[in-house]
Amino acid sequence: MMTKIKISDCKLELALGDITMQDTEAVVNAANKRLAPGGGVAGAIHRASGPELWEECKKLGGCDTGDAKITKAYNLPNKFVIHTVGPVYGSSKNDAELLKNSYLNSLKVADKNGVKSISFPALSTGAFGYPLKEAAEIALKTIIDYLKSAGTKIKLVRIVLYNDFSFTVHKNTLKEIFPTQTKK
Repeated sequence: MMTKIKISDCKLELALGDITMQDTEAVVNAANKRLAPGGGVAGAIHRASGPELWEECKKLGGCDTGDAKITKAYNLPNKFVIHTVGPVYGSSKNDAELLKNSYLNSLKVADKNGVKSISFPALSTGAFGYPLKEAAEIALKTIIDYLKSAGTKIKLVRIVLYNDFSFTVHKNTLKEIFPTQTKK
């Protein structure tokens, strides 16, 4: 399943699939603060990438919530992995701002490194417990606003959803934000 919209000269896609199998230049890792292999998206990305990813991550000194760092992708089909730490829901009164910053800083790191296409998971919605609808609104509005801004070199942003329910929530949220532009 796929939903696409055009924003300026960029594309935003929602896709049902596996984050580790995307054909974009960069893939975003929903990382923990140590950038260590773990469960969920981080575990899947580290397993698919191979042990070299963890060796490079160890040299980065971790990552604060809302920040983003970049590494090579090793055995993944991508050139880069952009690691960002989303908030654990309910751990701060600034959860929404921190989640927005995770998306925004990932996009900025991508642009700074000449990345033209990037795939995101639904940050913080798994083990970190962020309510899916609220997280989808933050993600979509942040990405859309960024793609509308002058100067971005990014041409494709894809949000990769891991199940039908998450895909449907994101698709419906996108329809609310861009009611006349959402296409299958």
